[in-house]
Amino acid sequence: MLSDKELSYFAGEYGTPVFVFDTKALKERIQAIRELFGEKITLCYSIKANPFLIPAMLESVSKLEVCSPGELSICERLQVPMDRIVYSGVNKMPADISQAMSDEVGIFTAESRGQLELVNAEAERQGKVVPVLLRLNGGSQFGMSREDLLRIYEERAKFSGVSLEGIHFFVGTQRKKLKEQRAELQMLRELFDEIGDRFGERPKKLEYGPGLPVPLFEKDDFSDTLAPAREIADALQEAASWAELTVEMGRFFVTECGYYLTKICDQKAANGNTYALTDGGMNHVNYLGQIMGMKVPVIRHLTGEGRSCPAEFAGKEITWSLCGSLCTTADVMVRKIAFTDLQCGDVLAFSNIGAYSVTEGIHLFLSRTMPRIVLRNDYCSGQLVRDFYESSLLNTPGWNI
Repeated sequence: MLSDKELSYFAGEYGTPVFVFDTKALKERIQAIRELFGEKITLCYSIKANPFLIPAMLESVSKLEVCSPGELSICERLQVPMDRIVYSGVNKMPADISQAMSDEVGIFTAESRGQLELVNAEAERQGKVVPVLLRLNGGSQFGMSREDLLRIYEERAKFSGVSLEGIHFFVGTQRKKLKEQRAELQMLRELFDEIGDRFGERPKKLEYGPGLPVPLFEKDDFSDTLAPAREIADALQEAASWAELTVEMGRFFVTECGYYLTKICDQKAANGNTYALTDGGMNHVNYLGQIMGMKVPVIRHLTGEGRSCPAEFAGKEITWSLCGSLCTTADVMVRKIAFTDLQCGDVLAFSNIGAYSVTEGIHLFLSRTMPRIVLRNDYCSGQLVRDFYESSLLNTPGWNI
């Protein structure tokens, strides 16, 4: 956990609003997870959780999961070794498949029989045989039915451009009932056995996303954030005995390493409420499960320079509604939170924001400036990886034509 002193340094050095991602802490967390899971389990990072952490994750995990043509383009620009990429995602169009195949990505997933047919057709056109994982449906719009998957194995001779390597299975995130993951792994083992018995060709590989939970809010238990990994490790190790197992995660890897720093820019009382307004807002801060600021994230109050506030607020403990800079009543980051002597110029540090907020927020709304992004590598040492960016450019008619 970064100290208040260091967070204040980053706010002063880079300005606000700014995301700070602690890559040193991230690498230490990945190493701890690797030690829990053991050498036989391959780790895969789903870059949709935070693409700015790709360089750090390349040093820590074996594979990156890419879920869109845009994400593949990011990997191309960063010169990610293509054999380390799992090319996943819905709506793979022929041009997208062609580009990924020309890049020689490590393996494709197929969300449906239609996707498999597209991959197969492009592979035949390029004179290749490409490895594919068939994604099994887990109760949402993702993946194919068990019946379709078995039919593909039955008719595998029709797909001369692909090699059926195994199965991809992911249900969702923040899943606290780990008995469900154990049941899924047992189901998948039985499916692997059935395919081997019926078709004489047992799948070799399993890419599995357990969706392990992370704490996000003040009332959550932060005493051991690796506890879910420790609890499920034995089941994953058992699965690695009957399949080449890749465990894919995003949120569980990177949530802890992120901070969002925003400055108090105005304070007022109205109709019995007290409001503190920041230079950021809900266009940047997005916690899974947060609805209209009803839950309270872990937030630290950092005293800023040139402080000022109305006299009736100075030195007092006051319960504030934290609101951002957007002209919408939805821009409530926290409905009620108490601070002592909160003043304009002070900085609030939102913790556990390493996953998704940097891309999920409605950054283009009201054409506000997008935050800086800094990678923290060591004590008071940061690398600016995205400067402030004027979203107004993207919202100007004809600007990029």
